[in-house]
Amino acid sequence: MKVPFYPLEAVNSPIRGELESAIAEVLDRAQYVLGTNVNEFESEWGDYCEAKFCVGVGNGLDALTLALLSVGVGPGDEVLVPSNTFIATWFAVSNIGAVPIPIPVKAGGFLLDPDAIEEKITSRTRALIPVHLYGHPVGMDRILELARQRNLAVVEDAAQAHGARYRGRRIGAHGDAVAWSFYPGKNLGALGDAGAVTTDNEDIARRLRLLRNYGSSQKYRHEIVGFNSRLDEIQAAVLRVKLRYLDVWNSRRQEIASAYSRIFSTAFDFQGSGIKIPGVKADVEHVWHQYVVRSTQRDRVVSFLERQGIEILIHYPVDPGHQDAYSSSFAPFGRLPKNLGDELFSLPINPTLSDSQVDFVASSLIAASKEITDIED
Repeated sequence: MKVPFYPLEAVNSPIRGELESAIAEVLDRAQYVLGTNVNEFESEWGDYCEAKFCVGVGNGLDALTLALLSVGVGPGDEVLVPSNTFIATWFAVSNIGAVPIPIPVKAGGFLLDPDAIEEKITSRTRALIPVHLYGHPVGMDRILELARQRNLAVVEDAAQAHGARYRGRRIGAHGDAVAWSFYPGKNLGALGDAGAVTTDNEDIARRLRLLRNYGSSQKYRHEIVGFNSRLDEIQAAVLRVKLRYLDVWNSRRQEIASAYSRIFSTAFDFQGSGIKIPGVKADVEHVWHQYVVRSTQRDRVVSFLERQGIEILIHYPVDPGHQDAYSSSFAPFGRLPKNLGDELFSLPINPTLSDSQVDFVASSLIAASKEITDIED
């Protein structure tokens, strides 16, 4: 059986007519930059995220970069970041002349360890970036408490957490600013690059609007040095259509993740093959952007699954601190945590998967585990 990882055409096809109509409306209105759809999407996404303000930008990296600038991070400042994340989290820090300081992820998981933060804080620390990786919210209470005590800004990286909740509240404004990516493969994806920042802070929102638009609130009047990073009107129109389906898509992802975990927990003991399936904290609503499995025998497991026709991706094979861009000559971080990417792989979890495909993926992973265990024995 062929099981694709995330067939975008299958996601978009059922709503293609609505997408085409939305795009046609933009063409008819001939309002292409910071127009009606951007304004409406900012309002709708802010409401959805339970945030007072939303500012659309060009992409997820810009969302992080401008969010950091909006809270006052600048050259020479240190920003605490997870050791395991997509490299954009680190690049946003480096691109403004600040220094990313890696924090280990919590043992057995993928998220920044709040208990490891305090020892990394110095007189130069200005902010920290918790990443809600793979759709699982970080435990924000301890992070926010530390931030208040040490006068640090909190910029959340929510690029993979569309619709997730922490203690019953949507991810969207727990920290000072929350950065979003709407890359096509996200739970809420555009038809190209797109991003946004949500916040409850009016001053931060005002600064973000200046930063994204050449530092200008009035044409040819530039209050600060800014950028050109405006959410595209066509992408905003697309996102407005797809936002109506986000909860349905997330619900299907949650059903698939529950099915995987249920089958894995009852069918076979993975310990012999070094496989660990992801867990979920009791106080969060996980939206399962990815279902990421760990295995000390990762390459053998992936090879087995791919021979069955299952498309597997690896998020992410090399942690940021182990990339060439962050070699010791470029950023002297000292001893870095082990490269977690050596053990990770992602199972298909897109909302178009059928129940039979889900069962096939689960049974194939169990078969892979048995094969590896038998060989080891």
